[in-house]
Amino acid sequence: MVPHMYQCTIQARGVITMRSRTSDIIRDKKLSQNFEPSMKTLSRILKIMVDNGPDAKTSLSLGANLNYARLAKHIVWLEKKGFVKSTVDDSKINVGLSEKGRIFASTLASD
Repeated sequence: MVPHMYQCTIQARGVITMRSRTSDIIRDKKLSQNFEPSMKTLSRILKIMVDNGPDAKTSLSLGANLNYARLAKHIVWLEKKGFVKSTVDDSKINVGLSEKGRIFASTLASD
């Protein structure tokens, strides 16, 4: 049985591909209209990114102690604000700070 957090697609010749819904959040850049990020969570994510540089979502999730779904929503919010840039290669998602994001991170760190 496949957990509900994955979307399965049967392609030609019976090949089954699985995509995580959390990857779809970042890939599609969609958030619910009422999403409001947690400043504490943003601080944790940005601190990991400042300390480690661009990183994969798994490393960010582990470093910030967040599940993928929560991380993905915050990454999309940060990207919509121009603070981070995410790239998707196959199933790997990498996220890095923009210059605007570095300024935002230093502002949060100084509070």
